[in-house]
Amino acid sequence: MVQTRKFDRSKAGIKQALKYNFIDSTIALNLAFFVNAAILILAAATFYKVGMFEVAEIQDAHRFLQPLLGTKWAPILFAVALIAAGQSSTITGTLAGQIIMEGYLNLRIQPWVRRIITRLIAIVPAVIVITVFGEGVTGKLLILSQVILSLQLGFAIIPLIHFVSDKSKMKGFHISKLTQIASWIVASIIVVLNAKLVFDEIKGWLETSENPTLLWFTVVPLAFSFLILLLYIVFKPFVTKLKSNIQNHSPHHLKLQFSKASIYSKKDIAVTVDFSSADEVALNSAFELGGKEANYTLIHVVETVGALVYGDDADDHETSIDEKLLKQYEEMLVEKGFVVSSQLGFGTPDKVIPLIVNKGDFDVLVMGTHGHTGFKDLIFGTTVDKLRHKISIPLLIVKK
Repeated sequence: MVQTRKFDRSKAGIKQALKYNFIDSTIALNLAFFVNAAILILAAATFYKVGMFEVAEIQDAHRFLQPLLGTKWAPILFAVALIAAGQSSTITGTLAGQIIMEGYLNLRIQPWVRRIITRLIAIVPAVIVITVFGEGVTGKLLILSQVILSLQLGFAIIPLIHFVSDKSKMKGFHISKLTQIASWIVASIIVVLNAKLVFDEIKGWLETSENPTLLWFTVVPLAFSFLILLLYIVFKPFVTKLKSNIQNHSPHHLKLQFSKASIYSKKDIAVTVDFSSADEVALNSAFELGGKEANYTLIHVVETVGALVYGDDADDHETSIDEKLLKQYEEMLVEKGFVVSSQLGFGTPDKVIPLIVNKGDFDVLVMGTHGHTGFKDLIFGTTVDKLRHKISIPLLIVKK
């Protein structure tokens, strides 16, 4: 959240941004608390007043709101509030999915595909259960969703504590020892309570089940697997000291094999790179065109959320990683005797690359492709087809 803000990137500027973000979060969370409290109090007062003590389902609340409050707007506004809450959750989930895919998995797919996938994962199970068992199970589904959210808290909080406690990653903005102790105490309480919940539930299932053997071979191993995973993420950072090598945090690779440079025929050559295996073919093809006498410009486009929204003001983790990798490419090629410069763009490649190319004085643009077609084009999108009609110089496309 802080990284996406536009602020002075000095130490004082970062502290100020963190301060204001803390204020924003405090206000937002406390307002959410009072809104939720108001909803519960109002609902309880409305139904309790007329003796309805067992209204626990959404459809019951919707059905009784109009006669109790005397206006048709009551159930309508209730539905609007539910839709608004769902949209808020949808936006949060989609943005989180994009950050995870791009920043951690280095998997970039088209935004509309990502949105469909995340929404289907959320909606399809609920639709199936309601179709099979009827709308009467919606209340139980809501309770189950909250239980699952509670169970996964430990898997989210513990890596977060490790991350914000790491001095090398936080670059001087790591949390204090007191905050670390408080965080671990809270995380431990959450994990212990959830572990007790799981243990009690599984124990009850085993005692009441007509076929406990099935549970012993399905539910119990699954629970132990999650326990092992939890222990792994707790103790792994303590046992293994992470190296500061940049490639530990990025799937990008810098292993390139160069073919023999050919005779000079082009003066200024632009080459797009994405730190994948396609770079080797693209760079070798460019060197065959220009040899060591040509001027080469390496172009890479950052496609993160921050880059799409804030352009060259973006300063998130992925941007810093890509900037360092691009500089390493440049230094490595200069050491091999090539005349190389680099340029970092921000946004979608099919829009940003033409802007960079058309502003520069290039003779040819060389691009490496991954060779996917058909369904993969639909998932990952295409750059070449959209780009080649937007540039005013020849385009050399090479397939890895």
